[in-house]
Amino acid sequence: MGRFIDPLSDFGFKRIFGSEANKDILIDFLNVLFAGERLVADLTFASNENNGRIPILRRAIFDLCCTGADGEQFIIEVQRVRQEYFKDRCLYYSASLIRDQVEAGGTNWRYDLKPVYLIGLMDFCFEDSDDGHYLHEIRLIKRSNGQVFYDKFGLTFIEMPAFQKKESDLSTELDRWLYLLKNLSKLNIVPPVLTNPVYQKVFRVAEVCNLNKEEKMAWDAYLKAKWDNENSMDYAKKEAMRVGHEEGHKEGHKEGHKEGMKEGIKKGRETGIELGKRQVVKNMLAKGFDMQTISDITGLTFEQIRNA
Repeated sequence: MGRFIDPLSDFGFKRIFGSEANKDILIDFLNVLFAGERLVADLTFASNENNGRIPILRRAIFDLCCTGADGEQFIIEVQRVRQEYFKDRCLYYSASLIRDQVEAGGTNWRYDLKPVYLIGLMDFCFEDSDDGHYLHEIRLIKRSNGQVFYDKFGLTFIEMPAFQKKESDLSTELDRWLYLLKNLSKLNIVPPVLTNPVYQKVFRVAEVCNLNKEEKMAWDAYLKAKWDNENSMDYAKKEAMRVGHEEGHKEGHKEGHKEGMKEGIKKGRETGIELGKRQVVKNMLAKGFDMQTISDITGLTFEQIRNA
């Protein structure tokens, strides 16, 4: 077990960024990320559950939702695995906050929307990403000239695997923040480049020895689930190779050895990974994990979990 918790785990992210006592940490991160486009002076944390007016669309769960001093709203999402319709989900989450402003405005509301921004911290890369580009800032712009059409809505996605800078390469505050988020759980000492007061507070909050009994149990439960998932995925890979070879030989007799083996291994890998995920879900359900935690770890939707 490492010295520090993982800030990109559900437990770690909410402990470091999601409490009133630590909101100065989140304020600093947002101001660094927006780089002057928006100045966040203060934050108020809101419920991370959004109850929409349409029954079937209720219970949109955010990782973190907060409101700035000027009424601007921020959603901060952490996504560990690639998920189908992830972009759509982020747009829906953002739109739900816009929609709720209509409801809150009452009969005298005049369409004066407060800004809404979503920040997605991703432990994977978009399939259409350019190599080396880890920061994606999406705004509503005019296609004809690239000028901003509407400045009160934005999506920012950070692909953590694409951020490859080493300690000696860190030249900006955003570099230092992303390095900290990506490497905190692997560190045993505090790097000299991360010694400003905000980073020092992150290290104190994230140190395992500073967790109380209940927090330590929650962190241990997360680690155990993570290790179970990794073991199951290792099994899935081995099973994929076994099934792949069997399928390959079968296809080889039908369509020729070379092409048959290639297609069989592909099918077997997909089958094995699916078996591994189903086993992880069954194990976690048996141990009392809730649907949201299982979804965060496996990347499966609630419907897929129910059908596992």
